[in-house]
Amino acid sequence: MTCHDRRAHIDIPTVYFLIAGILLMFMVFLESVLERLPFNAAMLYLPIGWLLGPAGIGLIHIDLRSHADALTVITRVALLLSLFTVGLKLRVAFRGEGSRLWWLPLRLGVVSMLITVPLLAICIAFLFGLPFAVALLLAAILAPTDPVLASDVQIKNVDDPDQLRFGLSGEGGLNDGSAFPFVILALMLLGVTDEIAQVDHFGWFVAWGVVAGIGCGALAGWALSRMVLFARQRFGLALGMEEFMAIGIIMLSYGVAELIHGIGFLSVFAAGLAMRQVESASSGDKPAGELIAAAQDSGKNAAAVHPEQAPVYLTETVLGFNQQLEHFAEFFMVLLIGILLSEYGLSGEGVLIAGLLFFIVRPIAVALGLLGSGTETSHRWLIAWFGIRGVGSLYYLCFVLQFWHDKLNARIAQDVLTVLALSILLHGISSTPLMHLYWRKRVAAKGGAQSGEEVK
Repeated sequence: MTCHDRRAHIDIPTVYFLIAGILLMFMVFLESVLERLPFNAAMLYLPIGWLLGPAGIGLIHIDLRSHADALTVITRVALLLSLFTVGLKLRVAFRGEGSRLWWLPLRLGVVSMLITVPLLAICIAFLFGLPFAVALLLAAILAPTDPVLASDVQIKNVDDPDQLRFGLSGEGGLNDGSAFPFVILALMLLGVTDEIAQVDHFGWFVAWGVVAGIGCGALAGWALSRMVLFARQRFGLALGMEEFMAIGIIMLSYGVAELIHGIGFLSVFAAGLAMRQVESASSGDKPAGELIAAAQDSGKNAAAVHPEQAPVYLTETVLGFNQQLEHFAEFFMVLLIGILLSEYGLSGEGVLIAGLLFFIVRPIAVALGLLGSGTETSHRWLIAWFGIRGVGSLYYLCFVLQFWHDKLNARIAQDVLTVLALSILLHGISSTPLMHLYWRKRVAAKGGAQSGEEVK
């Protein structure tokens, strides 16, 4: 190979490395600036991705259908990291007074999901002339709210689980898993499920998937957390690599659940919940902030942490590590959406579907799902608006395109990407100011500042 041939061979990957390096440094230096902006940082990542794609300067070209397998894996990893992180944030006991708070995400993640998918599918089939099976597939792809891009509206302080933030966080953790049966049902109607799994009885398939998924995750999160804490408290063994525990639990819970045909997304979310519940029970429900501060003051070293502080030290260390990975995932997932949007372009039909979903279907589903819950009217309106779409929908789109090969593929992909882009823009513009306004009203109603979150 000549020198000229060698340069031609390595130019493209070299450009990719150069672009990635520039973007990562851009993210590092502008992080403090982005935090002060009155909108979500994802809004900046999306146009950068679009500029890198074919409609911009054309440096990156990704064929969604040809690379569906690889993109499914990439988006799945991002989603799993975020689902586990959401589970770790929900530090509310399943028993006692806290049990009432859990009904809100359950209603949103299950009841509202059961309303959203068929309602949206009927509207799409009627208004845009798509076959019902295809409309159901599109509705199922778009139905889950996003745990990756919704950080502005999720739990900020685990010791103060605000009802609105708790509900939206829990919903994002649940409905990526609860959307899976609808995707499979749509693929069954399209005649392609034999390539994915043998589904003889759909009801049993769903029931087993939910039970096995949640059971595997809860067992993995509980057992592995207890094992590490036992070693720390009984023998004084500080592992020193607690961050990697998160990756291990995610892989184990997801892998085992999928092996026994459980829903892996529910498993990972349940694993995060179980780990946090172990910490909460072991700490005697003492404030996590106080315990982690005491642990850090004891020497800022895992070996110096008192056994009583070990559970929260472990959990908060894992949570901090996962949140850093989540920021990384958010950055690259939104770039990917921008690149794909540059490839496929905006769809007028997608704009109409977005309006239908954001302003009609989502509010109806939330209103019906929260009937009799006693949720404040202002909370209901905010919950209805913050049905943010993102990586979950991108994952299901890539997943579906692995198996379903049809002339409608490009149309569905264009519609999904258009809805995702509009969600990133509209919710990105509104999330920070609306949540700040909400928080100020909460502070005023309670007569003072709340701990753990600065009012700006």
